[in-house]
Amino acid sequence: MNQTTFNLDLAPLTSALQDTPLAAWAEALPQTLALRLAPDSHGDLPAWLAAIDALPHIRARQIDLNAPCIRIGAPDEINADTREQIEAALRQLHPWRKGPFDVFGIHIDTEWRSDWKWDRIVRHLAPLAGRRVLDVGSGNGYFALRMIGAGAALVVAIDPMRLFLMQFEALRRFHDTGRACVLPLGIEDFPERSETFDTVFSMGVLYHRRSPLDHLYQLREALRPGGELVLETLVIPGGTGQVLVPEGRYARMRNVWFIPTVAELERWLARCGLRDIRCVDESPTTLEEQRSTDWMQFESLARSLDPADPTRTVEGYPAPRRAVLIARRP
Repeated sequence: MNQTTFNLDLAPLTSALQDTPLAAWAEALPQTLALRLAPDSHGDLPAWLAAIDALPHIRARQIDLNAPCIRIGAPDEINADTREQIEAALRQLHPWRKGPFDVFGIHIDTEWRSDWKWDRIVRHLAPLAGRRVLDVGSGNGYFALRMIGAGAALVVAIDPMRLFLMQFEALRRFHDTGRACVLPLGIEDFPERSETFDTVFSMGVLYHRRSPLDHLYQLREALRPGGELVLETLVIPGGTGQVLVPEGRYARMRNVWFIPTVAELERWLARCGLRDIRCVDESPTTLEEQRSTDWMQFESLARSLDPADPTRTVEGYPAPRRAVLIARRP
């Protein structure tokens, strides 16, 4: 690797998908990704690649992908100078949003306590052991690694934000199962009717889609018959037929299009041909779960709520509340 080029090792993914409807897609990935990761594709890409280049080539001996704070390496595996070198490079990949992680004793305190979300979801899932999983809107791969820790055979994690790929690749410098990858792609980059995955996750994506039903169809078509969809998204209180369409921003976010009630979201899923639909969790997002940290120093949830009434956003809408729904493709 150098500061102007970056090549992903796609051999494990190509091998894992060779007998699936995605075999040809996987074979064409090098050309697709060459465009996405071209030197001029993002102004910060050279700096991110330099940060990864600055990381030492060390394989961690102690790994725990089942811990709330994913642990890659123990403090006694490296010396103080190496730890300082690693931390300096990882901080160049700011902001870290999903996590937390512990890398050789370096605690990456991310914006989101993603382990809380995972704990709310995991007990409701069909067992992930041996399954092929697609994680849409994956961020830096925190959930993908938790899925591997739960026994998944393969996790294809996709997110168009290149920084998240860089963060995942930085972690892979020290530990690589070969069973998970993060790709700088969106669901629209998949062939129609791939019908490959046993489980498909879409968490924190639906409200960013201008056409939410199209997104649900895309998720369904990525599932094999009998496969399971895990959908996590913003919701509002209320009953059937109620949907918030924000004017301008929602909680300071620009690209929020539709926020339905749970009852309406269940109707959307049924309309898209999914069955056995159930809401397994509905929780307000708290200032303890999403906040600014030393590893994510930008504004976070606290600045998005009305200081006089934290049950409302600064725009006057209901404060963020998220639901997890699980459904099956017949």
